[in-house]
This record gives sequence, structure tokens and C-alpha cells, in this order.
Amino acid sequence: MSLLDTLKKDMISAMKAKDKDTLSVVRMLKASVQNEQIKVGHDLTPDEENALMAKEYKQRKDSLAEFQKGGRQDLVDATQKEMAVVAKYMPKQITADEVQKVVEETINEVNAESMKDFGKVMGAIMPKVKGKADGKVVNETVKKVLQSK
Repeated sequence: MSLLDTLKKDMISAMKAKDKDTLSVVRMLKASVQNEQIKVGHDLTPDEENALMAKEYKQRKDSLAEFQKGGRQDLVDATQKEMAVVAKYMPKQITADEVQKVVEETINEVNAESMKDFGKVMGAIMPKVKGKADGKVVNETVKKVLQSK
């Protein structure tokens, strides 16, 4: 079942349950998927769906940080609820230990020796973990491992 089909099914369930918060988020996600399909001109592949959901989650995560800085607890709570709904449609995220392992393997593959090779390592890692790991975590892990060499 495609992500769009899942979103349609969940939208109907939210309507029946009169869950306005979930319904609102699912509608936004569905619109986002449909807009992306129009943009690329074909049904989205699972990788494209995962990347889109990761993008949606990251937008909310960035907003959450801004709301916390501004002391807007009402918006923080609403954004956290949205993030929980979006997270249901994302692939399982890999742990920090798994990120560390992928980083070390990739560094060996590309024969990276110092921070000068940072771009080469990131370019090789990101396709492997796309949608499964936060780019910021990957970035920090790569820097830490390269600096210890």
C-alpha cells in the first residue's frame, strides 16, 4: 500500500473518530504527497516518500526549536502533536550506534584520512541513511570520527 493510500485511509479514520488534530496533519501530509507527485510527474517511489516525510518532520522540528526559544508553550505542544503524527509515516530511525557504524564503514570505503575529506564522506553516507537518520546527527558523527583520526 502506498503512502498516499495509507494517508487516505487514516484521514477517513480520523474523520470518523472526530480527531481534528490528527485529521489536520494527515490532510497536510496528503496534500504534500500529491503536490510532490505533480512536481515529479509520477507516483512517488518509497525512497521519495520517505524523503518527503523526513522533510515534513524536519520542518516541524525546526519550528519546535523556534517556538521553544520564543517561550510559546501553546505552539510547542501543538507542534509536538504534529511531529508524533508525522513520525508514524516515517521509516524506523536508526540509532546513534548504527549511525556510528555506517560512518566508520563509509570512511574506510572512501579512504578518508582527515577533515579535508568531510565532503567526500558526507556525500557517500547520506544516500545510505536518507530518511532513516537525522542529517545533523550524521554530520556531528562524521566530524567526531574524522577529528579522532
